[in-house]
Amino acid sequence: MKSLTSWLLIMFMGMFWAFRVAVTLAAQYGVDLGGIIVFNNTLEIVLLFVSILCFILIAKRIFWGSVIYLAGYIVYFGTYLINNFIPVITSGEQIDPVVLLNSFFAIIPIVLGLMSLLNIAFERTKSKHFSDNKTDWYFDNEKYDRKLDERADKNQYRTL
Repeated sequence: MKSLTSWLLIMFMGMFWAFRVAVTLAAQYGVDLGGIIVFNNTLEIVLLFVSILCFILIAKRIFWGSVIYLAGYIVYFGTYLINNFIPVITSGEQIDPVVLLNSFFAIIPIVLGLMSLLNIAFERTKSKHFSDNKTDWYFDNEKYDRKLDERADKNQYRTL
């Protein structure tokens, strides 16, 4: 994670994860959070644990971590969005404010997952063995290393 966008995405994902943990705990104990609901309690808990694994994979710049994160949240929140917005679009009736609030919180992880996927896919610093032409001549030049070693054996300077 060499760029600011990577750090910010991980932080926003962590904040959303903490928010969903609070929503899940509130649903378990019967506390009303102003209409924010848990769609499937068991699946939500599983998804929260899978998200922790995905955070680690995304922080290590592994592509499949962001794919799993995005796919999990699309499956979980996407069904809610489809089930609530297709009847509204086809019938033309008004949207309930609770549905609109839950839809807003359902779109956030999908956008975060998509942004992390694009960040890992298109960022230039994603490779593990980053090559810089300015310094490779020094670090990858075995002939220069041997010459330096021969010269270092003859001097009387302390190295430490």
